[in-house]
Amino acid sequence: MSDPDADPAVADGEPAETDEQSQWHVLLPATIDPAGPALLEEFATTTHIDEFDDHEHLLATADQFDAVVTRIERLDAKFIGRASNLKHISKHGVGYDNIDVAAASDNGVVVTNTPGVNSRAVAEHAITLMLAVRRRLLGADRRLRNGEWEGHGTTDELRDDTIGLFGCGDIARIVADLATGLGMTCLTYDPYVDEETLPDSISAVDSLESLLDRADVLSIHTPLTPETRHAISHDELEHLSSSGILINTARAEVVDRDALADALESDAIAGAGIDVFEAEPPTTEGPLFEHENVILTPHIGAQTTESLRNMSLEAAENVKSVFEGELPATTINDVSL
Repeated sequence: MSDPDADPAVADGEPAETDEQSQWHVLLPATIDPAGPALLEEFATTTHIDEFDDHEHLLATADQFDAVVTRIERLDAKFIGRASNLKHISKHGVGYDNIDVAAASDNGVVVTNTPGVNSRAVAEHAITLMLAVRRRLLGADRRLRNGEWEGHGTTDELRDDTIGLFGCGDIARIVADLATGLGMTCLTYDPYVDEETLPDSISAVDSLESLLDRADVLSIHTPLTPETRHAISHDELEHLSSSGILINTARAEVVDRDALADALESDAIAGAGIDVFEAEPPTTEGPLFEHENVILTPHIGAQTTESLRNMSLEAAENVKSVFEGELPATTINDVSL
């Protein structure tokens, strides 16, 4: 007598699909808050990228992955082409210039990001760098550690200064809110933002030069595009006053590093706070490392406990949505499932 509950595939001599076979295999960054991987465990097995000996080893096994969660790891056309089963790239963060989106689209791979979840963290870091540079905290710390109590001199307050925001997305608007609390005036140049959508605390100007002419602090908040690459170079820095400072928590390539180094060397500007570098980690022989009026941090703007947990969880939620056949709201390329 046949078993009415038997799997017909098994009855026909074909193996039934196991839970393992129905699961996805997801490649994860070397480090990620456990909240996201815990969610992925419901439907996927996971592998961390640092489990591979080198990039060639990763490429050789790229076809095993259904999805990739990436932070700063570069996913180029070669990897995407090798990853024949890849369905989704989930960016753990906002900027996706480390992903070849065109190659992903050509291969039908959904690309998503996690906008907004790290905005507060990065905005607070931009303000922290601004304060540290203006109050010359690096030099004060070094002198005190060397046993020097006197000699720091006076520094200036930020109250009544103007902060110029190059780009005015979520992060810049939080920076403006925090800067307004410090008594600063906030200006922005962003040709892609409707002036009518700006909060009352931010006034728009019609050119980058106008922003630089009026800013005591220039804070970079634009994505990296062909248009913005080295948008801040020698000519632009000449518009900042000698007491002006530059803060970059966005993308390193927006600022011409050599032009910035020249401006610092010639005292054309008063200092800089930098959290992002073209090569990460950078070599310590770089020209910015020579200046005491430059505060350098190792791309930690988004690395708060709250932000890392939220990015991990949202990146995993995006993977889950694609696994279930739904396009996440944060999909950035034109593909269909």
